[in-house]
Amino acid sequence: MGLDRVRTVAERMALKFACPVITVAGTNGKGSTCAMLEACLLEAGYRPGVYTSPHLVHFQERCRLHGDTVQPDDLLPHFARVEAARTQGGEVSLTYFEFTTLAILSLMASSPLDVAILEVGLGGRLDAVNVIEPTCAIVTSVDLDHMDFLGPDRETIGREKAGIMRTGRPVIVSDPVPPQSVIDHATEIGADLWLFGRDFNFTGDKQQWGWAGRGRRYSGLAYPALRGANQLVNASGVLAALEALRSEMPVTAQAIRNGLAMVELPGRFQIIPGQPALVLDVAHNAHAVAALTENLDAMGFYPTTHVVFGAMADKDVAPMLARVGPLVDRWYFCDLPTERAAKAVHLQAIWQAGNSRKDAQASTHAGPQAALDAAVAAADPADRIVVFGSFFTVGGVLANGIPRLDAPHLSS
Repeated sequence: MGLDRVRTVAERMALKFACPVITVAGTNGKGSTCAMLEACLLEAGYRPGVYTSPHLVHFQERCRLHGDTVQPDDLLPHFARVEAARTQGGEVSLTYFEFTTLAILSLMASSPLDVAILEVGLGGRLDAVNVIEPTCAIVTSVDLDHMDFLGPDRETIGREKAGIMRTGRPVIVSDPVPPQSVIDHATEIGADLWLFGRDFNFTGDKQQWGWAGRGRRYSGLAYPALRGANQLVNASGVLAALEALRSEMPVTAQAIRNGLAMVELPGRFQIIPGQPALVLDVAHNAHAVAALTENLDAMGFYPTTHVVFGAMADKDVAPMLARVGPLVDRWYFCDLPTERAAKAVHLQAIWQAGNSRKDAQASTHAGPQAALDAAVAAADPADRIVVFGSFFTVGGVLANGIPRLDAPHLSS
């Protein structure tokens, strides 16, 4: 890991942005934060560009310009541009992520943008996105994930994520209890640190919520269209970032209200109405699964909860299954179409080793769609089906569009 190779190719490409750049790092909440930023800025009349990863179904989902997903043909010349720069004056090797990041950054930098929103793929300090100088940095939640690369604890991982900060530039930390390493690094380099609970905060009841920051308040806000208790924390970080950039990009209160009310992001506690109800969530670490469990618990009563689950082999699956396990009646473990994935039989064995519910059942399936089909066949209309885990798991059931469930019992 390192930025030397990416920086060499980026310099050969003369890769630079002529607009403000917001870089977003964190364990969970990055995608939601980027989506809410984009929605508010679109409502304010700006032309945002957004880079996120990974994708659910199609690669081009990783880049949106002015609110629209780019087309494959838009990307091709920029892939060619990266390849030309990579091989000129001495060949430089790049990973898949580094190569594709440079291509998308090239497309964004050559487009008429008012602001660029860049999501870090992994960590921060050594992530390919960090070759671009951010105008404002956001650090969302910091928790345990990708520990083989980032370190064994929150303090070490936080230090890596803090690597996107810059001297004299605002950095928004929306984690309510951030690692001390994040605060220390901001202090050491002289960043303009915005801390949740000190520089900004939120209050709310069941109907509405309010936000207060440095010298500005918003009251009577509708809840973000993205579901889940953790989304107010993410939205608070978004409002802090917009406040920090107010002198460069003023955003009205109405644009914020409209943006938060209209934001969309597939696979983040996405509830698809129907019978049975269907919930899609890309929770794939213990912190995200804890939030998913809380959100599922708040949905109300369902006679039976069916869960489709697939995950990467490097994930610490046991605590995830243990956390959500009390809510799950039937598990459908699935293989995923990548060598990095854990086998369904392995996931089932981990579940069996820690299962405390004697009435729960489990089965294994060749892929997410096969697992979903089995769940639909077994479900009653009043039940719910939850698909969670890797992006490959959720993407596997979205590959043919948003599923519209109609349990067999309904047609009889």
